[in-house]
Amino acid sequence: MRGSIVGPRVMLRRLRELMAEPVNAQERLDKIVVTIASNMVAEVCSVYVLREDGTLELFATEGLKREAVHLTSLKLGEGLVGTIAAQAESLNLSDAQGHPAFAYRPETGEESYSSFLGVPILRGGQTLGVLVVQNRASRVYSEEEVEAMQTTAMVMAEMIAGGELEALVKTGEKLAISRPRHLFGHALSEGIGLGHAVLHEPRIVLKNLIAEDASQELARLDAALRSLRTSIDALLSRTEIARPGEHREVFEAFRMFAHDRGWVERMREAVMSGLTAEAAVERVQNDTRARMQRQTDPYIRERLHDLDDLANRLLRELVGWAQHPAKADLPKDAILIARSMGPAELLDYDRDTIRALVLEEGAPTSHISIVARAMGIAAVGQVEGVLDLVDAGDSVIVDGLSGEVHIRPTAEVERAYIDKVRFRARRQEQYRQLRDRPSRTKDGQDIKLLLNAGLLVDLAQVSDAGAAGIGLFRTELQFMVSATFPRMRDQRELYRSVIDAAGELPVTFRSLDIGGDKMLPYIATGHEENPALGWRAIRMALDRPALLRTQIRALLHAAAGRQLRLMFPMLTEVAEFDRARDLVENERQHLLRHGHEIPHEVLLGTMIEVPSVLWQLDELVAKVDFLSVGSNDLLQFMYAADRTNSRVAGRFDELAPAPLRALRTVVEAADLGGVPLTLCGEMAGRPISAMALLGIGFRAISMAPSAMGPVKAMILSLDLQKLQDWLLPELAMPRQSLREDLVAFARDHDVQL
Repeated sequence: MRGSIVGPRVMLRRLRELMAEPVNAQERLDKIVVTIASNMVAEVCSVYVLREDGTLELFATEGLKREAVHLTSLKLGEGLVGTIAAQAESLNLSDAQGHPAFAYRPETGEESYSSFLGVPILRGGQTLGVLVVQNRASRVYSEEEVEAMQTTAMVMAEMIAGGELEALVKTGEKLAISRPRHLFGHALSEGIGLGHAVLHEPRIVLKNLIAEDASQELARLDAALRSLRTSIDALLSRTEIARPGEHREVFEAFRMFAHDRGWVERMREAVMSGLTAEAAVERVQNDTRARMQRQTDPYIRERLHDLDDLANRLLRELVGWAQHPAKADLPKDAILIARSMGPAELLDYDRDTIRALVLEEGAPTSHISIVARAMGIAAVGQVEGVLDLVDAGDSVIVDGLSGEVHIRPTAEVERAYIDKVRFRARRQEQYRQLRDRPSRTKDGQDIKLLLNAGLLVDLAQVSDAGAAGIGLFRTELQFMVSATFPRMRDQRELYRSVIDAAGELPVTFRSLDIGGDKMLPYIATGHEENPALGWRAIRMALDRPALLRTQIRALLHAAAGRQLRLMFPMLTEVAEFDRARDLVENERQHLLRHGHEIPHEVLLGTMIEVPSVLWQLDELVAKVDFLSVGSNDLLQFMYAADRTNSRVAGRFDELAPAPLRALRTVVEAADLGGVPLTLCGEMAGRPISAMALLGIGFRAISMAPSAMGPVKAMILSLDLQKLQDWLLPELAMPRQSLREDLVAFARDHDVQL
């Protein structure tokens, strides 16, 4: 076989024939090892498969003692085979017994073999087993032979992943590919979801691994590479990317990877060994991923995302997008798995089919988290490596309370979570029984509990939760689920439906808040280095007043004869409120002139989200009808910590003295000016944080429907005067956080958290 590339191709063709033969799994494996040994001119060929308990079991052999099959086993890291599996790297030895990792197994009879070549069987960066050939004569296997073994191992990986070998496992044991995995992340949205995995960007399934014509496959690979490079060059030529800056360097690095000679040459070699172009891309990426996942350098691990993205783009160039499943074909208990996702992408799914969301990225205060809470689905973010560990259709449990994700859970874990779901249902029933009780503290202080909403389906929960109204209606969600800019008539009908559903209860609409991570495909904004601090919310609305005027006119029509409450997001100076108020007045006068009925009362307010407003409160209070604090943005700007960046989003505590002092300043200014004040950020939905907000003076807070019950239970058990007497002096004390002290206060005073 040395010096020839015919051997591997002949072997792969023979393997393809063996895969199609109507024989049982053991017979097929036995024939495969005979074929590999013959083509490799090896006296021994063995296949070890990794079980879920971390044991590598000998599943088939040609050359070793047959009685050792399903008897011989090694732990990960034990012996040469265990070392290969643990390190996901090949071993090519002329004197196997001289290697320090060699472990003697007398039942195999392998002591007479000197030469040893073992390669890991990899899929998605995971080790599934080890493929080994041995010879008596002392020799080092050629690069061509190593390449042939690696290519064959890829075929073995698909056989293992297909589930055929499960029949050979002893009762009570499972293969590693189907073993349960317990992962941890950050809770984004409360709830528990049990269902089956659906990949937001489905992994491309390769139907043909073995090439018929190597030269034709090389031509396909080269054509796909040219197309990939052309698309990247076109991306770099776009105006918003062409400007110098850090973003440009990121894209240039991406282009550099696409032109990397080593990467291309490894794929070409894999094709010449007998693989199709698609299989070659995946083979090289499997090897790269396995090596890089074991690196401790965070920069190298980050580059894995770039290489994964590049390989996936190349695969799509080769196979197209036809394998992308229609969202209509989703199971009724879908657990959505993604690296990252924008809020509009989540809204594109039918909420009746989605039980939970799992993200490799994502922060608790990102907009995708907010939308998940609005949809009432459990969500966990920052789950490292989940895409490599889950396959479509796998059973998955998502715990949006603890941030845990169970992939292919055991029956015991599943039973425990079914019990947990039942317990939560009982708790929810207890909360529902509180629905009609006044939201009043033990010492008689009334607290207004309001609902955050953004979709029509949210409105039914206003009465179910016993809310005093809608404290925040996010109007942008209608724009995000639409492929085109919603016409005024569509906007008017939505807003009228919201007001009708609320009945006598107040509804506070927030004007269009897009930008940052809430982009609309039909509004070009251009690239921004830091979109959270860029052209968004009221800035975009005032620069494009036609957008805001259309929305204002739709709201005025919808609220005809009733009250309209409208607030503007992300104001940085009082002059912006003046301009927005003038637009409202102009539209109101326009409707009057044309004989349209208008609201009997129009109340205008603003969101406190940008720290600069904290030093303009007196002037602002004199102009507005009400104020609302958006704690998510206010805190990210105060701490200069991007809430969508998982590296920094958790670096600060919202219950530290600094943010609580800032919020107390807003309370004092609103009280002094006699202006109603609400907080509608995510702080309001967590009982411990809501307790702190009440302690510093808030009397109206707005939250997701699922938070209403737990927060109300806290309020009913709270003596607010005692909390204020303790908390307000504590704000002046130098400390990092008041969280533990607040928990201790709740425990000592029987406050239900």
